[in-house]
Amino acid sequence: MSEATAVESSKAVIEVRNLTKDRESFLRKPLRVLDGLSLKVEKGMTYGLVGPNGAGKTTTIKLLLGLLRADQGSIAVLGAPPGDKAALCKIGFLPESPYFYSHLTGREFLTFSGQLFGLSGKALNERIEQLLATVSLQKKADERTGRYSKGMLQRLGLAQALINDPELLFLDEPMSGLDPIGRMDMRRIIEDLKKGGKTVFFNSHLLPDVAALCERVGLLSGGKLLAEAAIEEISPQRDARALEEFFLKHIDTPAQEVAT
Repeated sequence: MSEATAVESSKAVIEVRNLTKDRESFLRKPLRVLDGLSLKVEKGMTYGLVGPNGAGKTTTIKLLLGLLRADQGSIAVLGAPPGDKAALCKIGFLPESPYFYSHLTGREFLTFSGQLFGLSGKALNERIEQLLATVSLQKKADERTGRYSKGMLQRLGLAQALINDPELLFLDEPMSGLDPIGRMDMRRIIEDLKKGGKTVFFNSHLLPDVAALCERVGLLSGGKLLAEAAIEEISPQRDARALEEFFLKHIDTPAQEVAT
């Protein structure tokens, strides 16, 4: 490997090559969920993966985290294979529909989450207070999560994804269930993470959020990456309409039936 290639590779926080994933349909027929996916995300980048329902976006995140195993291709996340324990300690993850133990309060759940990463005592308590303020949950921190609204659960989910101060953050539909104020808060938090040098990879159907937040956008449909570009190439003004035109230009009109 040349020195230039080594430097370029060192910048890649996520590197995926020819990734393929199949599953069986309910009729036990093979169904291709991802088909030859290749992409690269550099350190400090916010990357938005967009596409119609069933495009394979959630499957992609699960493969990158090691929650699913690829049938073909290679994945490197923070320089390690997916699911590597040392790498996972540097990763935060907010699933599309986060689940919490309904008998625990928000504060108790964050305490539990922090302990999983080896945090304890004053350092953990200070981190929890900081995150509760960040996601605007201070007043609800001592209520059981079973009483939380969907938006509150999403805020708590983001707090737990940040409990370990991760280098890399995966967000699956992070704006899901949030009201306009919640969306603005989420965008502010992601902007702050960008300023702090964090790498963020997220899926979203909300193109204005993708246009506002991302440096690079990938368009996934039918398990294939149909197009990929820097947001500056799509719209230097970060205009959501331009991103929508980019989306519609490349997408197949009849959506293929693949499942996330």
